[in-house]
Order: sequence, then C-alpha cells, then structure tokens
Amino acid sequence: MQKLTAIQVDKAKSGQKPRKLTDGRGLYMLLHPNGGKYWRYDYAIAGKRKTLSLGTYPDVSLADARQQHQAAREAVARGNDPAELKRLKRLTQNIAAGETFEAIANEWFESHMADKSESYRTRSLRILKKDLFPTLGRRPVSALAEPEILSVLRVIERRTVDIAHRACQLVSQVLDYARITGRLERNPAVGLSKALKKIKVKHYAALTDPEDLKRLLLAAQDYRGLGVVSIALKLSILLFQRPGEIRTMRWSEIDFKQSRWVRASENQKSNRDHITPLPRQAMELLEQARLFSEGSEYVFPNARGKTRPMSDNGVRTALRTLGFDKDAICPHGFRAIGRTFLEEQLGFRSVLIELQIAHKVKDPMGDTYNRTAFIEERTEMMQIWADYLDSLLVAV
Repeated sequence: MQKLTAIQVDKAKSGQKPRKLTDGRGLYMLLHPNGGKYWRYDYAIAGKRKTLSLGTYPDVSLADARQQHQAAREAVARGNDPAELKRLKRLTQNIAAGETFEAIANEWFESHMADKSESYRTRSLRILKKDLFPTLGRRPVSALAEPEILSVLRVIERRTVDIAHRACQLVSQVLDYARITGRLERNPAVGLSKALKKIKVKHYAALTDPEDLKRLLLAAQDYRGLGVVSIALKLSILLFQRPGEIRTMRWSEIDFKQSRWVRASENQKSNRDHITPLPRQAMELLEQARLFSEGSEYVFPNARGKTRPMSDNGVRTALRTLGFDKDAICPHGFRAIGRTFLEEQLGFRSVLIELQIAHKVKDPMGDTYNRTAFIEERTEMMQIWADYLDSLLVAV
C-alpha cells in the first residue's frame, strides 16, 4: 500500500461524507465534512476493535502522526491499550497539576483561612503571591526539599526578617496540609525557621506614666472625629482588647443583662472563647454606639457600608490626629497600658490581668483556665480600672 505524502495531506479536501486517507497499518486521516482533518489509528486489543485519536492536522503533521502511531503499535505489541495509556497519562498530568505548591496553597487558604481576620488573610495572601508562588508555585510539593525552600526564604530574609518568618510559617502550614491530605509523606519545612535570623522583639508603643495616660484620656474626650471612631477609641482604652477584636465587635456578642462581652472562639485570635466583663462606663459607651450602628450587626460599622466593620486604621488615625505618633502609642499598646497600670498602680494579680487580655494562663496543676475563670474578680477589676481612668480625668 502506497503511503501518504505531505503534499497529499495538505491538499486533501473533504466531501459531503466523511472519508479516509490511509497511510497503512491502521493509521489514516479522517476527512470530515466540516473541513477538519483528524488522525486516527484503528487497532485491536484483547479481541476488541478500538480507535485512537492522534490529533488534528495541521497541529499534528504527518511525521508527528506516524511517530505517535509507531509508539501506539509498540504498546499494542506489548499487550497494552494505547488509549488507556493516553488516558492514564492525562490523568497523571492533571493530578500533578493539582499537587503543585500553588494549587495546594490555594486549596489550604480556602479551607483554613475563612475564619481569620481580613487583615491576616490579606497579609498571608500577599506573601504567597509575591514571595512564594513565583518560585515555588509550579513545583510539585513532593519534589520540594529543605535547601530549595530555604533558598527562597533567604531571598525574603534579605529584605525583611519578619516576612521571611511569616513566609516560612505559611510554607510549613501548606505542606503540612499536603501531608495530612495524603499528597506528601514528610513536611520539609518543619524546623526551617531555626535557620533564619531571629526576629527582633518589637514592643508596642504604650504610655506607662499616669500623667501621659491622663493626657491621652483628655485628648480622647475631646476627639471630634467620626462618632463610631470616638467611641471605639474610648472603649479600646477601657477594655484593652486586641484592636481587630474591638473593631469587629458584634451586638450579638453583648450580654446586656450580665454586662459582658462574650466572644466566640472563631472570632478570637487565641481561638478560645473569651468573656470580657463590661464596667458601667463601657455599657454607657455601647448605648451611645447604638445611635451610629442601627441596621448593622457591628457595634462599629464601616463609614462606607454598615455590612462591614470599621477600618483597622480608624483608631490609629484618631491617635495620630490627636498628636500621638507611633512611637508614643498605637492601638495594640492599650493592652500594655492595661497590664502595666493594673499591676503596678492598682496592685492586681497577674493571673487576672493575663486572663483579661485573653492570654493562655495555667493553674498550678498545668491545666489551662477556662473562659469563666475568676470572672467575679475580673468583673471587679474592670470596674476599678474604669473608675481609676475617671479619677485621672477628675484630677485635672
């Protein structure tokens, strides 16, 4: 049988019905009425007649088709079905594509970051996209080893040590997720943070002198910005909770009968339920907040839409407006203020203070205190703290 030529293939025209141009040994070009030219290979395997698609012309040339045809014939000779081999190869490629670092990182992000704060999600996604995906994104997780990951982290480290440690933590979490889901036997990122430079401990700016605290209270009292921001600023000083937890405070979390703020674990950075006793002054501020948050689930709704909480820059901007720069005080510094004054000025035990700021505290037996631990003592402490702040204002 005479074989096809490249010219014959190129000039072949289809008719009103499908027809074949045979090249021999089961290989042929199918000319379809729609004008398509399809390479096919007819073969028999285990007594069954089958057809293998080899692509379309001109994407697949005559030479390419013959090369695929030869490989398929060899597979048949070995007793393998070339169509099944092709299917398995495609499946393997799809699986490999789904097991790249980027694919698994995106899967992990969707399932594990949904309950995290917006700022934390944004920061983590920025590190993944900017620092990790460009170098590790297309790599199969099974091929990653310590030296490769560390080299990527070193590049980040030269820019900033803090981000390098955050990136290391993200890589480890993603690879641990890959391990748990059966796509990786061992997490090569475990322990890599020890090879990075140590993070310099950063203490949040806070006021530790009664006169400076008085100055802050007076400024907060005279603040003329947005109502929700003014109340959030005052409540931040009173309750000294994390800034993100203050700004996302929900009305459903306020127990007005017992004067408590009950925050569920999924809304806590500590991932534990937490109760904050609310002194009389805090309850008064919450009543004022009702005027600004009608129709919103949030105590401090966003100025651009009540379906979102107040911006995380709200209280920070208010402090700057009042003349307190970042070296003097930041929103997170209210926690240090509360801890310092309650212990040094008012003489409260550290266990009460640590429980109040939602830190893990263990009893002498090593068990972690639950959310209601020392609730009566903490309620008294918070009222004394609020009265102390009022006394600083009175003593002007």
